[in-house]
Amino acid sequence: MNIKSAKFIKGIVGPDEILNDKKPQVAFIGRSNVGKSSTINALAKEKNLAKTSSFPGRTQQINIFLINNTFYLVDLPGYGFAKASRKDRDQLEELVAWYLFDSPYKQRKIILIIDANIGLTDDDLEMIYSLEEHGKKVTIVANKIDKIKPSEYRKKLQKVQEKAGMRTIIPCSAEKRIGIGELAREMME
Repeated sequence: MNIKSAKFIKGIVGPDEILNDKKPQVAFIGRSNVGKSSTINALAKEKNLAKTSSFPGRTQQINIFLINNTFYLVDLPGYGFAKASRKDRDQLEELVAWYLFDSPYKQRKIILIIDANIGLTDDDLEMIYSLEEHGKKVTIVANKIDKIKPSEYRKKLQKVQEKAGMRTIIPCSAEKRIGIGELAREMME
């Protein structure tokens, strides 16, 4: 799939008419600071489409991007650590759970992004199990592979695959655009 156009539509914090228009949705989820927004930017070939930040918890709403005027990329707030109050973190968790599990919106695919150097955490595995319990199609993107020492690369990805089982894993570097083409193809399957 070749992305020819990408634009930010809006950020939402609850039900919104935009998601009722029957366009397919591909949602991006993961812990804070694993590179969800950077991966969206790499897919769209636009550096500042999705706002990125070095501090955890930058995304505070569900951000909707229209791709090729045919489907939405949905950038969800990260789970886990965020530089926010406990109340704000709880609200973000509730927003994500609502969109993924309780809302009427259906996602074509869920892209779960992890930091390849850290691997699958307990929070990631819990998210995968919850998504699958709700019948969601999940693809795991092991981002930031460019940050792994070459001598540790195979071992780190093997560990991710062992924890992931038979699930699809795409090694990726949003920064270096490694694996972005494969991810684009996987999103459309």
